[in-house]
Amino acid sequence: MNGFLNVLENGEEFGSILSSIQKMSLPMGVIGLSDIHKAHYVSALCEKLERKALIICESESTAAKLCEDINFMSGGALVFPERDFHFSSDDVCSREYEQQRIGVMGAILEGNFRYIICTAQAASQLTIPPEELKKRTVNLRCGKSISVEETVCALVLAGYVKSELVEGVGQFSVRGGIVDFFSPDMKEPARIEFWGDEIDSISFFDTETQRRTEQVDEIRICPSMEVIFDSNNAFLEKLNEFSKNIKGRGSQKAKKTIADDIAKLESGVSIFCADKYISLAYERKATLFDYMTDAVLFVLETKAVKQSFSGFEKFFSEDVKAMFEEGQLTKGIDNYHISWDEIVSVYENLGAVYIDNFARGSFDSPVHSLLSINAGASSGWDGTLSYLTEDLTPGIAGGKTCVVLAGTQKNAKGIAKDLEAEGIKVQYFETIPDNFSKSAVNVIPGTLSSGIDYPSLKFMLISYRKGAAQKSGRKIQKSTKKNAKALLSLEEISRGDYVVHEAHGIGIFDGIRTMEVDGKLKDFIKINYKGTDVLYIPVTQLDLLSKYISPRDSDKPVKLNRLGGDEWSKTKNRVRRAVKDIAAELAKIYAKRTSTPGFAFSPDIDMQSDFERRFEFDETDDQLTAINEIKRDMEKPYPMDRLLCGDVGFGKTEVALRAAFKCIADGKQCAILVPTTILAFQHFQTLKKRFDGFPVEIEMMSRFRTVSERNKIKKDLKSGVIDLVVGTHSIIANSVQFKDLGLLIVDEEQRFGVAQKEKLKERFPLVDVLTLSATPIPRTLNMAMTGIRDMSVLEIPPLDRHPVQTYVLEYDMSVLSEAMGREIRRGGQVYYLHNRVDSIERTAAEIQKAL
Repeated sequence: MNGFLNVLENGEEFGSILSSIQKMSLPMGVIGLSDIHKAHYVSALCEKLERKALIICESESTAAKLCEDINFMSGGALVFPERDFHFSSDDVCSREYEQQRIGVMGAILEGNFRYIICTAQAASQLTIPPEELKKRTVNLRCGKSISVEETVCALVLAGYVKSELVEGVGQFSVRGGIVDFFSPDMKEPARIEFWGDEIDSISFFDTETQRRTEQVDEIRICPSMEVIFDSNNAFLEKLNEFSKNIKGRGSQKAKKTIADDIAKLESGVSIFCADKYISLAYERKATLFDYMTDAVLFVLETKAVKQSFSGFEKFFSEDVKAMFEEGQLTKGIDNYHISWDEIVSVYENLGAVYIDNFARGSFDSPVHSLLSINAGASSGWDGTLSYLTEDLTPGIAGGKTCVVLAGTQKNAKGIAKDLEAEGIKVQYFETIPDNFSKSAVNVIPGTLSSGIDYPSLKFMLISYRKGAAQKSGRKIQKSTKKNAKALLSLEEISRGDYVVHEAHGIGIFDGIRTMEVDGKLKDFIKINYKGTDVLYIPVTQLDLLSKYISPRDSDKPVKLNRLGGDEWSKTKNRVRRAVKDIAAELAKIYAKRTSTPGFAFSPDIDMQSDFERRFEFDETDDQLTAINEIKRDMEKPYPMDRLLCGDVGFGKTEVALRAAFKCIADGKQCAILVPTTILAFQHFQTLKKRFDGFPVEIEMMSRFRTVSERNKIKKDLKSGVIDLVVGTHSIIANSVQFKDLGLLIVDEEQRFGVAQKEKLKERFPLVDVLTLSATPIPRTLNMAMTGIRDMSVLEIPPLDRHPVQTYVLEYDMSVLSEAMGREIRRGGQVYYLHNRVDSIERTAAEIQKAL
């Protein structure tokens, strides 16, 4: 065992967990461990027990972080991802996640792993049974007697597709006595050269150059897909037999779909939607749990895992329902994962070790024992020497074993020298030692996701993390990059779009024309105006154009301007006068609001501080500033009206939740208004997780609720039973009465119409209002910039934030709202149909091409 694992060995808590697993006194519960401690304890326990582990966690991002930490401490951790099922032949068929899963399952059968980490969703999905995976896996070695034909048969049986050149996983090619193939468990494709009916050599090769890279003695062919039939004839036979027994509603559509698949198979064409026939492919259903029958099972953050699975199940059932209506699925081929009850049954049978950060009530199954551990985690160290010595000083003085992970080897050596220059005794190690020095600071290359502190074991670890910032007053530098973008780029407009020229008014964009001017070819933007009027603008004057935005409730055709007339000047003057009138009226409204007596909230209580401490990330400076500004407004004796502006993922929701908690702590109710049912559901899940452990009653009002549920929510809001409600515009209906509403949070204000906003002002004139927006409408933004409304801005992105790529399908808005917030995986990327979308800008064909 290395030093990391030996740290825990003599601890009383570690011994208790170890004993419970050895005696099979399971399930058991452990609380008090954050993510980094979970990685530490799980790796140490399995190392000591010499057993494999299956770790169930909330999300794939958590799984990836956990995998990195465990691999640094111990090694042998693999992530088992969730996959996409392809139900239609029109699906864009990427099998990257499926092939990763097969690679992991192959490693399990070979024993080449120590820890498998996944979500409950991934573990629940049906897959190829272990005996089928073994049957379709062929080991090859130099000198083995096997013909080219037999090898090709093995590849076909394993689901590989023949191609001229092997460029991706799941492909094979044959050229005389040479067979190339790319197995899911390989980093590079393999090349087998035959001498007659014997393997002469095996090597890997580069897909770009097609040249050999490394020679090996043996290799294996493992399946390239999770759903494989023995042959096309076997597939046809099962489809024909199944089709005869289809009955009930929608059976004709389903029979036609299956008939089309049969016709393709009969003509020798492969179908890309074989996934939906997984129940026909194998005699028994199997999941990852069938591969891990002897493993120690750890379930991390049980309530979050259950909530995540519940959301997955709800969305998946909606997809299946839609496929039923289209005739893509029918009874008998509609089961693709096991239920939550079946998962809980596995927990009980394997004997789960539940590990949570905080006590959250009962676990998913009864436990034999419950253990609480005192452990602390610290945010990453940013590399500053003064901060490091400041953090190490109390540890050294307290006689703790101190470990510093300093990133790269070069950086670690430099830090070791710098600490010695500061008079601190240092022990430098190239790799993790068997035992850490107790008399010196241990400096090692490498990183973990956060630091570790075990007070009872007198152990502390500080880990370097690029870009890290400490909470204790250490600031993140604000970006000097401007947020403002150019008015327009050529990619933002298409031929036929209405555009507005600053001087000439509304016209139609008619593409780019190359024209000769003074003997030189130049590009011009062509704009068609009323009649036959045409204007050519150099592309260098693109900033004079803007995209025309029509009123949302207007179906009237757009009126084009003429060139050279005064019509456009009159229009601009008329708008200027109207804007002045509106501005004067708005100024009166908001001046009246600030002079109207309202409720002054009390200063923060201890529970508010406890709630804020449980936030698992470091707040940015902008977040802390915004939180203080909002609290200050809420404590004033007149109603708050503040705009919180920040890009997607900059932490607006957390700021709003702290305001909500402050409101509820003073005995008031809080309502969160959102534009779509999907966003309401997402916020509801976040609220339940964030407020867990606090005496706050939370509900959601949307069409996801039945009529009886909505009536009960209305009754509870009126009586004051519900403290916090999130929902669509239905929560501001006249039929909904609050006992004592104190704060209204409006998310994505730009998605609501003028009529809805006026209704808000009319119904809640004395209530504090907090508006959240990533893209505020010009009127709202102007009011904030001119001081009519107060505004807080989040400009600093949180650490490790990933950019969001947004793609929007051209559908009816009601259909689009159903898809908001969903994710699509294609080619190793995750694409979101995002809920923050104001216009439909891409056609379905373009999306498909992009993916």
